[in-house]
Amino acid sequence: MSANMDAGGLTETPIEDLTVDLDKLDRMTKDRRFIPGVYNYCDRWCERCPLTSRCLTCAMAEDDDTDSAAHDIHAAAFWRKLHAIFGRTLEMLERIAEQQGIDLGEADLKAIAEDERRIDERVRDHELTESAREYARAVVAWFESSEPPFEREGERLAAAARMGLDGVDPAAEAADLADAVDVVRWHQHQIGVKLARALHQDEHDGIGDGPRDSDGSAKVALLGIDRSIAAWGVLRAALVDERDTTLDMLVRLNRLRRRTEQAFPRARSFVRPGFDEPAPPVG
Repeated sequence: MSANMDAGGLTETPIEDLTVDLDKLDRMTKDRRFIPGVYNYCDRWCERCPLTSRCLTCAMAEDDDTDSAAHDIHAAAFWRKLHAIFGRTLEMLERIAEQQGIDLGEADLKAIAEDERRIDERVRDHELTESAREYARAVVAWFESSEPPFEREGERLAAAARMGLDGVDPAAEAADLADAVDVVRWHQHQIGVKLARALHQDEHDGIGDGPRDSDGSAKVALLGIDRSIAAWGVLRAALVDERDTTLDMLVRLNRLRRRTEQAFPRARSFVRPGFDEPAPPVG
């Protein structure tokens, strides 16, 4: 085994090449073309986002695309990079604390870590996150068993295309069906991720009349639920034999939407920077 190979056969990247350039990050955060916090209230579907050119997270990702292994969750380089980022982030925190005269004592850090652990447990066991996990598992199971209905619908669309009937557009129907699948699959986990973030931030937001970060994340979850409900409607209309199973998905999502709106009653009115208001000028 060569010196630069790990036990799994993956080429290791020197740790110094995977660190975050904090000075560069500081310059990028001051760049006026980036909308502050826009990445906090999106669904991470960059391919369908109109604001990627205004997003600091996208810019950082594009800037770092030269090392594909560092983005592979199964690659050693990915985990080494993540560790490096955490280490440099802590350095930045310590540097800021020193500049502002804040004492980050070991005891304080342990207390903060313990508080965060308790919050994480409450979020994990919350009915919203549990319902979201159940929905995601149900989606996985549904698609594992849905191949025959999709095959039958594909055969029907192919037959319609061969007949060339007036007023029938099999290609458009197939595109709508594929888009509905994409929407369901993208949001099946994102809903839970955003609900978890909303619940976690809700523990820190405190009491006040101003905009709450938790409401912003809850709004993204609600939008994902809305889009998923619309997509399941398309699937239900197309896959006649799956009317009962798709109805079950719609019931699950509608129940989750109602509970989320009850837990975060101001989420729908939250104004997300860049998305729900005109983006600020670049210059």
